[in-house]
Amino acid sequence: MIAREIIAAPQYAVDVECGLTSSPKTLPTKLFYDAAGSELFEAITELPEYYPTRTELEILQENSAEIARSAGTGLAVVELGAGTAAKTCTLLKAIAARQMRVDYVPVDISRAAVREARDRVRAEVPQSFVRPMIVDFSEGFDFLRSIPGRRLVLYLGSSIGNFDPPAAIEMLESVRNELAPGDALLLGTDLVKSPEILVPAYDDAQGVTAEFNKNILVRLNRELDANFDLDSFRHIACWNESASRIEMHLESMRAQTVELKLIPLSVKFAMGERIHTENSYKYTMPMVNKMLSASGFSLEKTWYDHKKWFALHLARV
Repeated sequence: MIAREIIAAPQYAVDVECGLTSSPKTLPTKLFYDAAGSELFEAITELPEYYPTRTELEILQENSAEIARSAGTGLAVVELGAGTAAKTCTLLKAIAARQMRVDYVPVDISRAAVREARDRVRAEVPQSFVRPMIVDFSEGFDFLRSIPGRRLVLYLGSSIGNFDPPAAIEMLESVRNELAPGDALLLGTDLVKSPEILVPAYDDAQGVTAEFNKNILVRLNRELDANFDLDSFRHIACWNESASRIEMHLESMRAQTVELKLIPLSVKFAMGERIHTENSYKYTMPMVNKMLSASGFSLEKTWYDHKKWFALHLARV
């Protein structure tokens, strides 16, 4: 008898099964960031419609020296969801001007992204000591305890906007609980503005965001032995004013059944039925103040780009 190899389903399979059997159907946002997804997101940040990266970089370029002074000295910089650290070097250089060495800890779920972050920071900030970490935030933030000294935690790109408000508070509170008095958080938030600006940022003319969204299905086909037909789903981005968020969906263009053999799971879709893949909340200052206060942080200062489309907030433990 020939033994057959048994392939274990990845840990996220439970979340996928739960999401695809719920109503409405959902998939976890963290599935975006395999190697291909991380590359696609980096491409999105360079699109003309995608303003958040440019506006946040503008804030950093114009205010990094002041941010570094406000944050203090003897800092270890921990970046949550670091990606490739494309914007971060601007701030790290300002911090390096104030201290002999900068300990930098890029934290991400994507191994490829943190490798690129490590290489970039080492090349651009010679005073840096880079210690990458691969972490799924759903497992908690106790790794922060292993980082000595006074800590400045970066959470840029308005990544906090991917969490529903209660979950955002819970996430920031979990970070706060691992920090000590004097430690600080630099939080990026995208601000409420016209849907004519917001929607194209998540539905670009070149279709890169659509490819990024559909890459979740590519990943499930590969890792869960699924048979999603990518041509039978379309990317949808819409502004939900009452919830103050952009929503991304994948909409089934016909009635169909998809098999995920590794779970195993059979999922029926009606024509027009959607999978909700991501939220991106847009903030007002009262929303930011409420979120930081509820999670145990004290807001010290906010910096804006010249259009006030984006904001960076320094909050203290």
